[in-house]
Amino acid sequence: MTVAKEPLLIDRILKLAAIDTITGVLTRYGLVVVIGWIGLLKFADYEAQQIVPLVANSPFMGWLYGFMSAYTFSALLGVLEVACAVLLAIKPLAPKLSVLGSLIAIVLFVSTVSFLFTTPGVAEPKGGGFPAITLLAEFLLKDIVLMGASFWTLGDAIRAAKRKAAGVQRDRETSGVDVSHG
Repeated sequence: MTVAKEPLLIDRILKLAAIDTITGVLTRYGLVVVIGWIGLLKFADYEAQQIVPLVANSPFMGWLYGFMSAYTFSALLGVLEVACAVLLAIKPLAPKLSVLGSLIAIVLFVSTVSFLFTTPGVAEPKGGGFPAITLLAEFLLKDIVLMGASFWTLGDAIRAAKRKAAGVQRDRETSGVDVSHG
C-alpha cells in the first residue's frame, strides 16, 4: 500500500531553492557590504586610532607600527578590504577572482579573531573574568560568523569557477575548436 505524501505546509510556502538563492545573495553581498564599509572607514583618522590597541598588541601585526604610522597601516588595510569586497562582489562575472576575495576575507577574519587572544581588556573583571567578556570581545566575536561566511563564499566561487570552466570547455567542443592542447 502506497501512501501519497502531502507536502508540508512549510514546503508549500517556502521552496528550498528560493531559500538557497536568498541565503547565497544575503551571505555574499552582506559580506561585501560589511567588508567594504569597514574598509572605507579605515581611511578616517578616528578609525585608524580605534584599531591601534588591537594591532599594537598583536604579535602578528604589532611590528608594523615600527615603520608606518597608524593612519598609513589603516589606509593600506582599507585598500585591502575594499579590494576584497570588490572581488567578492564580482563572482557572477569572474568567479576565479572571487575565490581570491574569499581567501583575503578569511585571512582578514582569522586576523581579527586572533585579537580575542592578544588584546588586553577582552575579559570582563566585573563578571569574574573569562568567559565573561567586554563589549570589545563581543565586537570581535562576530568575526567568527563572518569568517564562516567567507569560507562559504570560497566554496561557492570555486563551484562557480568550475561550472564556468566546464561551460567554456563544452562550448569549445560543440563549436569544433580543438581543445586537446589548451
